Amino acid sequence: MRAKTSKLREKLTELPAKPGCYMFKNADGTIIYVGKAVNLRNRVRSYFQHASRLAPKTRRLMAEVRDIETVLTDGELEALVLECNLIKRHRPRFNIRLRDDKHYPYLCLTTSEPYPRLLMTRRIRTDGNRYFGPYTSNRAVFAMMDLVKRIFPIVTCGKKYDGRPVRKPCLYHHMGRCPAPCAGASEEVRRNYQQAVNGAMAFLSGKQERIIEDLRREMDRAAEELRFERAAKLRDQIMAVEQVLERQKVISSRMVDQDVIAFVGQDGEAAVQMFYIRGGKLIGQNHFALEGANGGGDPAEAVQEFVKQYYQSAADVPQEVLLPCIIDEAKIVESWLRTRRGSKVEITVPVRGDKRRLVELAQENAAHALDQIRAEIRSRLSSAERALRELTQALRLPEPPNRIECFDISNFQSDAFVGSMVVCDRGEMAKAEYRRFRIRMNLDHPDDPRMMAEVVGRRFSAALEGDPKFATMPDLVIVDGGHTQVNAAVAAIEELGLTVPVFGLAKRFDVLVAPDETNPVALPRDSQALYLVQRIRDEAHRFANAYRAIVQGKKHTRSALHEVPGIGPKRVRALMKRFGSIARMREASLDDLIGTDGMTRTAAEALHTFLQAASGD
Repeated sequence: MRAKTSKLREKLTELPAKPGCYMFKNADGTIIYVGKAVNLRNRVRSYFQHASRLAPKTRRLMAEVRDIETVLTDGELEALVLECNLIKRHRPRFNIRLRDDKHYPYLCLTTSEPYPRLLMTRRIRTDGNRYFGPYTSNRAVFAMMDLVKRIFPIVTCGKKYDGRPVRKPCLYHHMGRCPAPCAGASEEVRRNYQQAVNGAMAFLSGKQERIIEDLRREMDRAAEELRFERAAKLRDQIMAVEQVLERQKVISSRMVDQDVIAFVGQDGEAAVQMFYIRGGKLIGQNHFALEGANGGGDPAEAVQEFVKQYYQSAADVPQEVLLPCIIDEAKIVESWLRTRRGSKVEITVPVRGDKRRLVELAQENAAHALDQIRAEIRSRLSSAERALRELTQALRLPEPPNRIECFDISNFQSDAFVGSMVVCDRGEMAKAEYRRFRIRMNLDHPDDPRMMAEVVGRRFSAALEGDPKFATMPDLVIVDGGHTQVNAAVAAIEELGLTVPVFGLAKRFDVLVAPDETNPVALPRDSQALYLVQRIRDEAHRFANAYRAIVQGKKHTRSALHEVPGIGPKRVRALMKRFGSIARMREASLDDLIGTDGMTRTAAEALHTFLQAASGD
């Protein structure tokens, strides 16, 4: 295939014979494919040949390519890491992509703190804490969290403590469920707490046998020292762990950590099933949907891309990864996983024996998972299609509104005026497309129509000016409010020379108000269309209120600090950058305040006195 433009031909001749990543872009400048290569010149040029020599998917890709961008790296390993990051950031249409997994919950043990807590999270960070998961649902996370806290006495309230006395112990302490570092911690409390944290980490990692051995040794030691109450608590812990151990299925006599991966694709859909085996026991399983895998395409490519994208942010990398097929980049992926784990990792494709049976079992589960995923998608699409069809008929639109944008205004008395824009794309909320606005006009009292006009006007002005964040235009605009808000939005859009259908969703009866029409559109109470617009409106309201709370909180924080002698805007910014909130400033020592950029001892002493007086100390 010949290069489409002289610019593209020029870039092909200048490609270096070095490792790195390449990005193909379409006519709009959107990245549609990301790849890596040891030799960028050879790899990229291999795409530009006669169409008959290319695979069908590659032919479709090259038909859209209009530009190339490359990034050089020091080696293939760095190129692999960069490729994963670029795919996650841009989600190119022609790449195989792990469907956004932010909804999968994890358990986080905050080991970076003096007294670690066990929390649920949906994002893994490199913050010194330990993460476990992913779990299949919130219910599974909370059940595991409750079990761990029953066996190992750690902070139950989820609050952060440093061992200094700040309050009286709660009921959980008197029940023996929490050591109460909030009431002050002795050396014995610190030692026992750390022991409980170590046990929780081992338990969540599937190392229950080691926990039982450690607990038995500690129990025997406590009994010998005549600390019978401590020995009884340890005995109860041992019994609780043994009960969990009895429920777990022993998969292998080899005491190793393994992840078993299976792939299934059919009719344009693809799914991966994972078994998590720790110490020879199956401790969990999960399934993931893949996008862009073309169902019946090359399973090796799909498995390879899944492995790279999954382990990029996985909470744990095991000693061994079992795959259903050989992948081309096995050696470099092994090397990368070794750097992530810190020790040897082996990628294996078993052909017989227990390992092969594990992969086959995962394969069966993958087939069931794909059926479940397809049923969920059909159900979701069916509801969305019905809602859009009903909405099209009720509002007399020329075609279904695939992209709906909803605007809302939030304010509190005469403070913190903000607006929000949320997007519904084909019946699903597209959170990456949400936008928020700080009202720029000077107002001393709430004026919703004027603020709505400003927000809507800024959104469409940005689109006309070429701002990529607002490039996609809506098929329908909904504003939270009645005729005044609708007319303000319509006027703002028409002033820019644009025409977009605009309706308001009145709060009282949830009817749709059209501009210049006295009779509102009342959707049937049991219609999918009504459920859809209510969900969109409620999401816009939530998003606006959340932003207003942030703006309002910053305003109040700064206004409170400005009351302190010697604390001006520059020092307020430095304090907020370092501590983040007044609560943390109040907990800081005088030396910590003095250590803030731009602070003097006099100003720090005044601030320290003000904060302590405000807390009632």
